Amino acid sequence: MESIRRTQFNRVLRFQAMWRFKKPTDDQIRAFIAAQDAHPYSYREVGASENGTPAGYDLDHNRTLLGHGPAAFEAACEAIRRWRMFPPPWTEVQPPDTPIEAGRVVTMLARAFGLWWMNACRIVYVVDETTPVRRFGFAYGTLPAHVERGEERFTVEWDDEDRVWYDVRAFSRPRYWLARLGYPLARRLQRRFVAQSQAAMRRFVANASRPAPAGEPS
Repeated sequence: MESIRRTQFNRVLRFQAMWRFKKPTDDQIRAFIAAQDAHPYSYREVGASENGTPAGYDLDHNRTLLGHGPAAFEAACEAIRRWRMFPPPWTEVQPPDTPIEAGRVVTMLARAFGLWWMNACRIVYVVDETTPVRRFGFAYGTLPAHVERGEERFTVEWDDEDRVWYDVRAFSRPRYWLARLGYPLARRLQRRFVAQSQAAMRRFVANASRPAPAGEPS
């Protein structure tokens, strides 16, 4: 009974630490990440975002065309490396210079309805393939201090028809009571994220692929 009470108390502390009326400071973010780094993933199906469909989760798979050719693909890879698929001003990843390496822990900051909340994630695996198509990206999974539990994969692909795609595949379900209570709203925010993430990637690739004006460095 005592262990159950302790577990419930720890969950309350994690939940309280996640939500703020003001944007967390750099020190608060570093402390949050350090505390989460020692924890395991908050779900069992680690790695299943590659091609699995775990039971009991919402599965989302979305693709959008970013452009054509090697320049578009390199720009898309750079966007992934710089975490530019997270649309400002209501989402961002901290630290923003975190390298795309398995085992790295980040917090995904989100803001809606006047609240900021931190969501702890760890990179599960990295994708860097040359056949049958060029593909680059990664998947990250939720840690205990995250409103959801599950995994999300972000990849860019350059196919044999010279097209460059941005692909997001995720499985998730609510973890904390507030997310369960507001499930329809949470799903709406997820759809909003996907649409704006796609727009951010298209914008980044278009700007990177645009030739510099005459007289300006490329």
